Amino acid sequence: MREDLRTLYGAERLPRYTSYPASPHFDAAVGAGTYADWLRALPGAATTSLYLHVPFCRAMCWYCGCHTSVTRHDAPIADYLAALRAETVLVAGHLARSPRVRHVHFGGGTPTIMAPDAFRDLVALLRDSFPLDPDAEVAVEIDPRTLNPAMTRALGEAGVTRASLGVQSFDPAVQEAIRRRQGYDVTEAAVAGLRAAGIGGINLDLIYGLPHQTVASCVDTVRQCLGLRPDRLAVFGYAHVPSFKKHQRRIDEAALPDGATRQAQAEAIAGTLGQAGYVRVGLDHYALPGDPMAVAHAAGTLRRNFQGYTTDPSEALIGLGASAIGRLPQGYVQNDPAVRAYAGRVARGELATLKGYALTPDDRLRAELIERVMCDFAVDVGAVCRSHGRDPDALLATLPRLPALAAHGLVRRKGTFLGIPDDARGFVRNVAAAFDAHLGTSAAIHSRAA
Repeated sequence: MREDLRTLYGAERLPRYTSYPASPHFDAAVGAGTYADWLRALPGAATTSLYLHVPFCRAMCWYCGCHTSVTRHDAPIADYLAALRAETVLVAGHLARSPRVRHVHFGGGTPTIMAPDAFRDLVALLRDSFPLDPDAEVAVEIDPRTLNPAMTRALGEAGVTRASLGVQSFDPAVQEAIRRRQGYDVTEAAVAGLRAAGIGGINLDLIYGLPHQTVASCVDTVRQCLGLRPDRLAVFGYAHVPSFKKHQRRIDEAALPDGATRQAQAEAIAGTLGQAGYVRVGLDHYALPGDPMAVAHAAGTLRRNFQGYTTDPSEALIGLGASAIGRLPQGYVQNDPAVRAYAGRVARGELATLKGYALTPDDRLRAELIERVMCDFAVDVGAVCRSHGRDPDALLATLPRLPALAAHGLVRRKGTFLGIPDDARGFVRNVAAAFDAHLGTSAAIHSRAA
């Protein structure tokens, strides 16, 4: 891809499109009362997923973009888990009919920061409150540096089926620059323990574009990860937003790679994983050919939600915990991100919803178009528009960004079918943004497109 195009499009700050509209467009017009109505209206036949947010870590990694805080004591965690359990019961009580739960995801922060017995009890409560399918996927995000054998056993006993382990980089210079020291041996021991506990799905998370990172160090990290033979790898570009995440100000901006180097790192990682037999899935995931994510990618059924790319086709996502986002057929809801305020709302017997967004018919159309672009690098605008009762030609005529993208070779159009060339895959967010009717009011907190 020409460097002038990388300069022109790569500097744009765009949503990651894990939802549409993106969360900065949520507001207080959708609150606890609206959420209660939406929960009561959820059909019993609807398939549902659960997301539980645990916003605590033992140390702050300077690159982090998550809603989390540092605690060296266990009391705040125990207090928070009491509120999380209470919210679980409260939300379940608002459901007129219990929908089937196919996926459960624990995110953070560091979900495994809680005591092993607390994790077992929380999963048991979920099974009592919601009808989890016997073969439901239960996934947990893990910091290998703090995982201990007792917690590993608890994960297996609670029925966890997939673990996502943060690695980011094995380069000592990079680890020092982001304040995340994690040797290969620590990660290797964590993976071995999880597999011994019966947890078959292993994901590893990597980041490129970090301070002092090089193409060679990225490839070296990937090669070490391949020795662990994970089922999936997520490879994210570092999002430097110090105005939004103040701890990122500790990162030396002069040590960050430029756009061309970032792209070279991403391409080197992709090439190394491809040579090792992994299938590239969407913008930033890689999976072994028989993994459900690779299968969904091949079948055109890949989805995208707040956890990124997923095989989860559920019609609803119930978010539990401070800052957690949920999605119901009517729209999005987000809990209060402040832990104390969140716990206070729950203690008063209130749903913790702070804000949300009610979807319009136009939002639903654009959300589907954007999801297909992000998942398939192509979209049949005609087919999607017709399923929503809209004229595709009329819609395409209202997209002012599309002609320039086509002229620059970032998208190819044949009738109402749009496809992204292989050498322009890194600019998929720019193409998705062509369908975004809300773009332009929240760029400051978004990351660079490439």
